[in-house]
Amino acid sequence: MSTHVNRQKVVVATRNRGKLKEILKLLDAERLGFDLVTIDEIAPNAVLIEDEPTFEGNALAKARQASAATGLPALADDSGLEVDALEGEPGVRSARYAGEPSDDAKNNAKLIAAMNAMAAEARPGTISHTARFRCAAAYVSPVHGTEVVTTGSCEGEIITTPRGEQGFGYDPLFLIPALDRTLAELTIDEKNSLSHRAAAFRALADVLSEV
Repeated sequence: MSTHVNRQKVVVATRNRGKLKEILKLLDAERLGFDLVTIDEIAPNAVLIEDEPTFEGNALAKARQASAATGLPALADDSGLEVDALEGEPGVRSARYAGEPSDDAKNNAKLIAAMNAMAAEARPGTISHTARFRCAAAYVSPVHGTEVVTTGSCEGEIITTPRGEQGFGYDPLFLIPALDRTLAELTIDEKNSLSHRAAAFRALADVLSEV
């Protein structure tokens, strides 16, 4: 008998291949009985709008939109970088920090420029480099009327010289002080042991396994 007979197809509301790769490793689909597919596989023309003021609001909105477009349960997340010296920016605008369409290299260049500008205007050693990645993960099921949102965070510091070739987004600029390595210098397993997305999706998996 096929092991997939009783599995539930669940659409993942992202077009970011790097993010999808992480989610597939973080969410224990076998334990939950999920068969994960991307939004492009089911509804390639679906538009996912992110216009909420919080990560939680955006994650839930995208999951609802993906579910409505496909008729399937949906997973979504919204995450971003909060830099203390920039009063929490780029925050929910992290993916679009340098404008549309989203471009990691341009976003990183803008962040470096912003940090360098702050440093140039302040006394040496007075600029805080502390920052955190935050993530909200959401699951919506039209079948059971279920909506779940969980969150996670990862504390670190911003550097202005990129390091590492792994990961995506701001990973080359996000230093984990205790390891003296950026997220882009970690293996995917190392990153998954401490990342904001790991915390959010593991919490989500725990809740869904009980629901």
